[in-house]
Amino acid sequence: MERHDDLPCLAVSSHVTVDRLQFTLTVTFHYLFPILTMGLALMIAWLKTVSFLGREDHRFPLWRKTEAEREQYENAARFWAKIFAVNFAVGVVTGIPLEFQFGTNWAKFSNYAGGVIGQTLAMEGVFAFFAESVFLGVFLAGRGRVSPVVHWVSAIFMFVGSWLSGFFIIATNAWMQHPVAYSGVGDKVQLDSLWGLLTNPWVGWQYAHNMSGAAITGSFVLAAMGAFYLLIGRHTEFAKISIRVGVVAALIFCVLQIFPTGDRAAHNTAHLQPSKFAAMEGMFTTEKGAPLVIIGNPNTEQRTLDSTIALPHFLSLLTSRRWNERLVGLDQIPTNRWPDSVPLVYYAYHIMVGLGTILVAIAGLAVLLLWRGKLYESKAMLWALMLAFPFTYIANIAGWTTAEAGRQPWVIWGLLRTSDAASPASSVPAGTGIFTLLGFAGLYLFVGILFLMLIARIVAKGPDAEGMPTTSTAAAAAT
Repeated sequence: MERHDDLPCLAVSSHVTVDRLQFTLTVTFHYLFPILTMGLALMIAWLKTVSFLGREDHRFPLWRKTEAEREQYENAARFWAKIFAVNFAVGVVTGIPLEFQFGTNWAKFSNYAGGVIGQTLAMEGVFAFFAESVFLGVFLAGRGRVSPVVHWVSAIFMFVGSWLSGFFIIATNAWMQHPVAYSGVGDKVQLDSLWGLLTNPWVGWQYAHNMSGAAITGSFVLAAMGAFYLLIGRHTEFAKISIRVGVVAALIFCVLQIFPTGDRAAHNTAHLQPSKFAAMEGMFTTEKGAPLVIIGNPNTEQRTLDSTIALPHFLSLLTSRRWNERLVGLDQIPTNRWPDSVPLVYYAYHIMVGLGTILVAIAGLAVLLLWRGKLYESKAMLWALMLAFPFTYIANIAGWTTAEAGRQPWVIWGLLRTSDAASPASSVPAGTGIFTLLGFAGLYLFVGILFLMLIARIVAKGPDAEGMPTTSTAAAAAT
């Protein structure tokens, strides 16, 4: 398939702009829920594993627990499974419209690439999603009805299903970022090798970076909930477990988010998508020994980066491990291959990095206080942990904004431009798009309020409340 590198930059018509705004709204709102689902799945699996395998004489210190401590971990796993279930349900509801939009608003994209991306999207639904759903049901309703081993295994496979689902979605996006293992058939592409698609050089580090970001959100949510209960003086044992597990996991995954996952993902971007990398760093000119800009304001009219605070040579060093490595700037790239908005890519990337730096500092200080035995009494740190968790969502969304806005003007890098991927204006005019955009905005506002009410109810009842009743348990209670 010939790559259209020499095509002029096409003006995006109004209906394409509306389609992009609608997809931005729906996918951003939807992703707020998988972030926590994937993060909490890991935490629940860990809590349940400690509860199931822990004993007083265990050779592994982290699993050396008394019977009372094991029950506390079991209680914590049950509580967080309730949060997981509500979050998972809303994620499913908000994810369905995305699939339909491929056929309605982005029909040209679906016709062109459906023979490739249909494989991984189907695998995500058939294997990962259903596995996650089934084992979530076993975990929620199976306590006392299935053996302890099966109940523990259900927690493990709930985590596996959640992260496998994430892998197939990342594999789909990775092909759009760096298309491999395909061939052209007329005006479409088809998949030549499923293995080639799943082992795309872009997949590994993007997946690791994305999942560590989700784990950071899950761990900070655990710590925030524990901090909240300690500050109001309720459920102290549960709160201490949540904080302890949360801050340790947060520090581990914050470090992994920076190195090696963030480092290697940036290395891939620099070599495979130089226009995105240059926009991320605000590099309007090609330089040897390029500086690492901490603060700056991109001026696309003058093609300069103003008001900068920078570390000389550090960007070249981090990218190539060489002090004077030459890095390609936007001046070496045709303007029709620049991202649509260089400032958006630049600021989104720096918001992600800035928040990540703050989060690793909070996690590091919290672990230090935990090690010194002062964390549970430090009100300042408890407040910091409770208020920090929303910023993990912002950092994740900023990262995806960098990835997707930086890929523009391509929907599939080097193959299909975004302006050529939307449905024709005769099929989905701008007015129709605006109508459905406003409809989704109103619907998602309602769904968001309902979600917050359900979570608030669970939090108000606390971890000592009875588990989520099933039909059979409700019937039994009535007899």
